[in-house]
Amino acid sequence: QVQLVESGGGLVQAGGSLKLSCAASGSIRGSNTMAWYRQTPGKQRELVASITSSGSTNYADSVKGRFTISRENAKNTIYLQMNNLKPEDTAVYVCNLKWWITSSGPWGQGTQVTVSS
Repeated sequence: QVQLVESGGGLVQAGGSLKLSCAASGSIRGSNTMAWYRQTPGKQRELVASITSSGSTNYADSVKGRFTISRENAKNTIYLQMNNLKPEDTAVYVCNLKWWITSSGPWGQGTQVTVSS
């Protein structure tokens, strides 16, 4: 069973940068999409960025030009480089893997990102 473990969250001042990692244990063969979502209290979970197994990316409008998603297939790991962070980026960032054939997959536990003004 594949498990996802996130790391890299923390506290940063507005304008700063953080890099999140999400490592998948086990085999993730097959066409898939890995993504970062974020969750804040009282709000719906929001898709931040996604990347397919072939490398196609997609971003929320609110992070375009500031965040970059990448993946290292040999390590079963994706990354989220976050630059020019804003207080409104404060959230729990959660990693997800979804296989196309089943449209489902595991979620990570999340990592807290806090941006102070």
